[in-house]
Amino acid sequence: MSRRLVNVFHLGVKELRSLLADKVLLLLIVWAFTGAIFEAATGQSQELHRVPVAVADADRSPLSERIAATLRPPYFRAPEAIAAPDIDAALDAGRYSFILVFPPNFERDLAAGRRPELQLHIDATLVSQAFIGAGYIRNHAQAEVDDFLAGRPKDEEARVRLVTRARFNPNLTGLWFGGVMEAVNNVTMLAIILVGAAYIREREHGTLEHLLAMPLKPIEVMLAKIWANGFAVFLGVGFAVIVMVRELLRVPIAGSIPLFLCGTAFYLYSAASMGIFLGTLARSMPQFGLLTILTIIPLQLLSGGITPRESMPELVQNLMLATPTTYYVRLSQGILYRGAGLDVVWPDFLAMVGLGALFFVLALLRFRRSITLTQV
Repeated sequence: MSRRLVNVFHLGVKELRSLLADKVLLLLIVWAFTGAIFEAATGQSQELHRVPVAVADADRSPLSERIAATLRPPYFRAPEAIAAPDIDAALDAGRYSFILVFPPNFERDLAAGRRPELQLHIDATLVSQAFIGAGYIRNHAQAEVDDFLAGRPKDEEARVRLVTRARFNPNLTGLWFGGVMEAVNNVTMLAIILVGAAYIREREHGTLEHLLAMPLKPIEVMLAKIWANGFAVFLGVGFAVIVMVRELLRVPIAGSIPLFLCGTAFYLYSAASMGIFLGTLARSMPQFGLLTILTIIPLQLLSGGITPRESMPELVQNLMLATPTTYYVRLSQGILYRGAGLDVVWPDFLAMVGLGALFFVLALLRFRRSITLTQV
């Protein structure tokens, strides 16, 4: 046993040296846990932040001014005045995302019991901001109208007032979600790609047969590739969570980082086994690339890291229970967002260990079979 462990260690050191010599893969690892995380967190904002807005006020009443005053930083820039004939040209030029139009006699018609209409022009090329901004403007305009008609603040006359408290992310900041989930998704991508590519590279160069001609067993070769490449990804995700997410992006980590890294280590074992399994199915690196696309994208999209699993069809939810990625995403969100401890996430640990063992056995069987076919 001790001899086998020594063999696994030395083979793993060989894998690390090979990885260090591959500048492209090194660049991919560095980018995945630095620039990609920063870009995902800050480049795809789901909130309103200083959105350009204009107001075409043909009424110029105190009420229209009060409604226009609700369009203020940090959600909107200070609203600019615009004439009604210039609206289409301004939208075509992309100068504003929202233009609010007040008709003449808006306040007088409202006080007389009529139903005047406000017109909101939206540049819907940014769909998420279009929905959010339209809802924000509608709610605040309605609140000002209700106050005007009642003659006093609306919540003074309300008998029931709904108070909303968003837990774990009080300000609903999308940056908190994007950076962490990008790191989690990149663990899956790199673990599969690095291990599978290492296996195919050995086979294409003919060094795999040389290794097996030595007093080495297939399981030792597999374990060496798993621990070496998994160790590189482990260091990357540790750096990403501690330095990029917590320190640079200032995302508060609610739970235990060591517990999260422990779960990552178990998951890397499972994902790396999937990488070797895919490597045994592919005959060349281009084929492996196509297989990874067919594997990684569904794992990332359907595991709950981008869209909640509860919103997916029940069949998809049940199928994804057969992948360790589902449990890793749930574990990561529970620890990093909600501060869950081992007493909460231990079922996810067990599921990852069981599925990891299954994928490892399948990969080992395919590994041995591919060696036999090659020798024949």
